[in-house]
Amino acid sequence: MTFIDQLIENYGYTAIFIILALGLFSLPIPDELMVLLVGYFTKIGLLHYSFSLLAVFSGSLIGMLVSYVLGNKIGRPLLDRLGKWFRLSRKWNSNVANWIEKYGAPAIIVSYFIPGMRHVAGYLCGMSYISLKKYMLYAGISAFLWSLLFLTIGRIF
Repeated sequence: MTFIDQLIENYGYTAIFIILALGLFSLPIPDELMVLLVGYFTKIGLLHYSFSLLAVFSGSLIGMLVSYVLGNKIGRPLLDRLGKWFRLSRKWNSNVANWIEKYGAPAIIVSYFIPGMRHVAGYLCGMSYISLKKYMLYAGISAFLWSLLFLTIGRIF
């Protein structure tokens, strides 16, 4: 976390954007802790709250978009190949697709607040062929709410 702290102090909003985009692209980055730290930096005057919110939101959204595109383009063929090794049937694939189609919008919003789930949600939505427009609407809503919540908590505490 000290390394992330130094990156934010040295490169500011650009570092916040890149770190969150990479974190939601499924690299092991403690997203919540980082956003809480950014919120604290806004409290002590190191960063501006509005610009921080914009950087956190846009980094999160770009990370979710990249995971969706990867899930859409290579996710299904990769899952079919790995399914043979891990004994995943095509029925499992169709069950996931049906579940996302049925609960897609609320599931995307709720998954953003569950650590680990938000990293997988983009891939699953891409593999289930939810339209990009629909996905970006709900991913945008959830990214904004998540960013606002954690940034504000970090600023308060």
